[in-house]
Amino acid sequence: MRKFVTAIAIATIALAGGAASAKQTLAEKGQAKLEKMLQGRVAGKPVSCISTLQNSNLTVIDKTALVYGTGTTIYVNRTKDPRWIDRDDILVTHPTQGGQLCKLDSVRTVDRGSRMPGAAILLEDFVPYTKLTKVKHRD
Repeated sequence: MRKFVTAIAIATIALAGGAASAKQTLAEKGQAKLEKMLQGRVAGKPVSCISTLQNSNLTVIDKTALVYGTGTTIYVNRTKDPRWIDRDDILVTHPTQGGQLCKLDSVRTVDRGSRMPGAAILLEDFVPYTKLTKVKHRD
């Protein structure tokens, strides 16, 4: 009986370790995806709010960040707790400043299948990343 209990304890520890490394892998994959999106862009001064009208396009990067906008400038929000960011969830925003998303506004997650509410994600500052433009030299 003692051997059986020991075997179960070892299996539980092994499974828990595997789950932790899987989460780490998702975060690492998310970070790599974000870095790829930011190639050729330069970070600007963080801003507290962005217009929801101009930045309605949202890219969700699992366990990493929310990216708003397209084109020349995109805004990256790493949130207070990025572990709850999951592209399979429905994100419901609750802006407090009318047509703007601001730092400390909340984004609720809703499970796509069951429609059960999930975590509340608090936004941080939005960091603008602007594409570098090539300057043509006159000869």
